[in-house]
Amino acid sequence: MKKVTIVFRKGPHDNAAGREGLDLALLSASFEQEVSLVFTADGIFNLLSDQHPEAIGCKDYLATFKALPLYDIDSVFVCQDTMDAFGLTDNDFFIPTTACRPSVIQQQLQSADQVWVF
Repeated sequence: MKKVTIVFRKGPHDNAAGREGLDLALLSASFEQEVSLVFTADGIFNLLSDQHPEAIGCKDYLATFKALPLYDIDSVFVCQDTMDAFGLTDNDFFIPTTACRPSVIQQQLQSADQVWVF
């Protein structure tokens, strides 16, 4: 089984990167690959609760993140340094995450067979 890590670095509503990363995660998991997600930099905003993208004319794909457990995607890592910089806590996210320091994220990236950055 291949290990795939998908890194989210861009915010959710000013580009298609977040949606494309999520689509890749679900597609990869449906082909029985072990999928892990990493959220860092502005990518962390994909996980914030109580967003209303339709108010700015965007589709709400963020709710699809709640389907991750249905695809056996349980490894969702958030950069602790990014959380600290933005003043965020685990309670700010609408799905369960694991906060990690950059060194742990680096280990995750090194152990993956494929790494995709969005």
